[in-house]
Amino acid sequence: MAFTLLIPLVGPLQSWGLDARFDIRQTAPEPSKSAVIGLLCCCMGRDRTASMDDLSSLKFGVRVDQEGTLLRDFHTAMDVIGASGKKLSTVVSKRWYLADAAFLAGFEGPQPFLEKIHQALVHPHWIPCLGRRSCIPSVPLWAWGIVELPMEKALQQSPPVANGASKSMGSKSMRMVIEDPDGSQVRPDQPLASFSQRQFGNRRVSTRLVLHTEGQFS
Repeated sequence: MAFTLLIPLVGPLQSWGLDARFDIRQTAPEPSKSAVIGLLCCCMGRDRTASMDDLSSLKFGVRVDQEGTLLRDFHTAMDVIGASGKKLSTVVSKRWYLADAAFLAGFEGPQPFLEKIHQALVHPHWIPCLGRRSCIPSVPLWAWGIVELPMEKALQQSPPVANGASKSMGSKSMRMVIEDPDGSQVRPDQPLASFSQRQFGNRRVSTRLVLHTEGQFS
């Protein structure tokens, strides 16, 4: 028996960094596993030093209902400590976002633990965000809940996460990025230990297509 917790990730702006460093803060085209686990930790009230082993062990996947449009912003910070340890007067960074994107994320695992996570989405300890604090969800994170299906089937069979996504899709194929030990692609977003150490391992994924036609997926 397999259970999957489905989480809609929809908002005017999202940002899912994979290899963002220093003054260029990029975004991946879909949510990373480490970032969504960070969102769950926020809702569950776990601080940065808390272990994430139970969350990291869950199988993760995401369906791209609506590809976002890349948007660039400039951020100015003062009194920043540089790599040399010296204080820098002013630093300007480029920050990239996805505008008007819609995703459905899924975590497959034991039902009791998924129920605990779902309750945290309903009553979050801290305000959750979609990658950065300024990116607030426009669809409740708890809205899709838990289904008695393996993650891939759950993502294939669930309805669109946003009305706009349903209208814009028509009849076309959408990407699903599924955690797969035999996958041909690698993502450097497997959290290790705790977020305080900022250490991430690689995980293998597969990209598959799901067909949406007249409000249905196949």
